[in-house]
Amino acid sequence: MFHLFRQYARFRPPSFASNSQVRWLFSGLFSRKTASVPALYKPRKERWITPTVVVVGFIPVFCFGLGTWQMQRLQWKINLIDELQEKLQLQPLSLPKKTNLSVIPEFIWRRVVVRGKWDHAHTMLFPLRVREGVVGVHLVTPLIREDGSTILVNRGFLSQEHAENRSWDRPAEEVEVFGMLRTSQPRNAFTPDNHPEEGIWYWYDVNAMTEYAGGEQANVQPVYLEQIFEGHAGQASYCIDHGIPVGRPPTVDLRNSHLSYVITWYSLSALTAFMFLRLLANRKKSNVRRLPRYG
Repeated sequence: MFHLFRQYARFRPPSFASNSQVRWLFSGLFSRKTASVPALYKPRKERWITPTVVVVGFIPVFCFGLGTWQMQRLQWKINLIDELQEKLQLQPLSLPKKTNLSVIPEFIWRRVVVRGKWDHAHTMLFPLRVREGVVGVHLVTPLIREDGSTILVNRGFLSQEHAENRSWDRPAEEVEVFGMLRTSQPRNAFTPDNHPEEGIWYWYDVNAMTEYAGGEQANVQPVYLEQIFEGHAGQASYCIDHGIPVGRPPTVDLRNSHLSYVITWYSLSALTAFMFLRLLANRKKSNVRRLPRYG
């Protein structure tokens, strides 16, 4: 009994751990707990460059570039209209017997004066035209000049009633025509095809109109004029009521919508730039994810 007591007395519990050992113990304890947190809740930084950031950042630059391009187009169109207006103020030209077709684009919108007789047998009607609320057609008639050559002249607007009754004015004597040089009309995707063999026309195709009027065999040149009407509104109304074609006004009617395009693209650029800055600000606020708190 005494022997067992002595063996037990020899066993002493270890002394209390030092401060460094305590710190090591607790640090290991908490490090193990942190390591056991799922990876989903670990704090991490999100990437700044993502597909969304790239797309949203590219849009304002792209819109700004389109706005700048439209600004250049606007200046080009203004200069073009001013140039054409100056051409209209020049003295009318007299067409030569044989017109050099290669230089016609340089004289577009120039006023010309010609004399001749109408070839009413080859008149062409272009439907679905409107003038002052009146529906009608445009009348294109070849003009046989004094030298024997023939050109095409758009005599102007004719009411639908006179077109259907074919009761428009047909002077047989020699006439003097003031007009401006033009070329074939650009055709869009919604314009139907012309059918010259049926006398159906929708757009001004100078080459096809020339062939319909007789072509080179009949000395018809692919030169196209639009007759000018310089009267007032009362005279135009009288002519329409009496089947007399009314020509176009001596003005440049080129469409110029580039200013509205400039405003649109620059506005879109400013709006999308603001959205891009807001996106960056929101990403900066939520750059670091916080760990969830456990009660």
